[in-house]
Amino acid sequence: MSVQMKQQLLRNELIKFFYYDNRLTLAELSRRSHKSLPLITSTVNGLIEDGYIQDNGLAASTGGRRASSFQLNAEKQRYIVAVAVDQMVTQVVIYDLMNNVKIGLQKKELVLHDNPALTETFIVFLKDYISGSGIPLSQILGIGIGMPGFVSAIKGVNHTFFKLGGNVTLKDHLSKELGLPVFIDNDSSLIALAELKFGAGKDLKDVLVVNIGWGIGLGMIVNGGLFRGHSGYAGEFSHIPLSQSNKMCSCGKRGCLEVDTSLVFMIERAKAEMDSGASSSMEQVYKTTGKLPADLFLNAAKSGDPLAVSVLSDAAFLVGKGISTLIHIMNPMLIVLSGRGAVAGKILMAPIQQAINEFCIPWLAEQTEIQVSTVATNAELLGAATLVIENCDFN
Repeated sequence: MSVQMKQQLLRNELIKFFYYDNRLTLAELSRRSHKSLPLITSTVNGLIEDGYIQDNGLAASTGGRRASSFQLNAEKQRYIVAVAVDQMVTQVVIYDLMNNVKIGLQKKELVLHDNPALTETFIVFLKDYISGSGIPLSQILGIGIGMPGFVSAIKGVNHTFFKLGGNVTLKDHLSKELGLPVFIDNDSSLIALAELKFGAGKDLKDVLVVNIGWGIGLGMIVNGGLFRGHSGYAGEFSHIPLSQSNKMCSCGKRGCLEVDTSLVFMIERAKAEMDSGASSSMEQVYKTTGKLPADLFLNAAKSGDPLAVSVLSDAAFLVGKGISTLIHIMNPMLIVLSGRGAVAGKILMAPIQQAINEFCIPWLAEQTEIQVSTVATNAELLGAATLVIENCDFN
C-alpha cells in the first residue's frame, strides 16, 4: 500500500472517530488509531487545513496541563442523504457532518411490491428531493439507503424488492441514475448500526436489536461489530416458526413469527375488532376513512386505548417468546427494542418480560438487559447516514 493511500485511510479513520464521538484530543486519537502522536498531529493539521476539523478549545482537566480538543467543522459543506424505506412509506433527509438536519424530512407513500415501475418511482422521488435541496452534488458525500428484504450490502442487491433484470446491481443502478455514490443495506442492520454508534448499544460488544415495524427484524452486534453471517443475510428473526396460526407469510412459508407480530397484523386485527363492535379512540378515524394509520394505532396504545394496548400486548408476548430463543442461542448483554413500533415504549416491556419469564431459563435471562431504544424514530435514518460515513473516502 502506498504512503498516500495510508494517509488517506488514516484521514478517513479520524473523521469517523469525530463523527461518532464529537470532541477528541490528539492523545485520544493516537490511542484509538494506534498511531504515533506526531503522525496524528500532522494528519489533524491537514484536516484543519481542508476544513473538516476545527479546534474546540481545551478539554476537561484530568490533572496537569489541559490538552486541546478538536471536533468536526459544522460549517464544512459536506452532506449526507439518508433514506429509510419501509413497506409503506419512504423517508429522506439530508444531514450535515454533525448529524444536524440540513434539509428537512420528506415522506412519500411507496408501497413495496414486485413491480418494475417501483424502482423508477423511487429514483424520481430522490432526484426531485436532492435537486430541490439546492445542494450541489459535489458537496454530497453519498446516499445511504435502508430497506426491507433480503439485502446484500456487499453485492448491492435486494432479492426481495427493487429487483432489476440483467447483471446490473441495484446499488450501481441507483448510483448511475442519481449521480452519487449509493450504499444500501437491510433496514434492521442499519437500525442496529445506529444503536451501536449513537444509541443504547454504544461501546458495547454483544447486543441484539429487534426492529419492530411492518415486519419484525433483527440486527446483531457481535464483538462490537455488525454480524452479517456467512453470506450476509443473518438476522431473519421474523421467519422463525413461532406463530401458532397457519397464516401464509410473505416469504412463502407458514407459521413465521411475523404473521402474528408485525404492525401490518396488529393494525388489521384492530380494524377487525372495531368491525365486530369493539370501541376505541381510533374508531372515528377508521370509520370515516376506512384506514388505520400506524402512527394513530401506536399513539392510541401509548395513550392507554384498551383495544390498541390489548392488540400490541398480544403481539409483544410472541416477540418475547422469540427473544427467549435469541437469549438461549446468543447470550447477549443487551437487547434493544427499536424501529417504528418501539415508540410504544413501556407498553411492550411487560408482555415481553412475561414471555421471557415463561420460556427462558431464569439464570440465563437474568444476564440479559432489555431496553427500549432512545433513537427509535430516527434509527434507520441515522443508520443510513452512518452507512455513508463508513464507506466514503471524504475526497
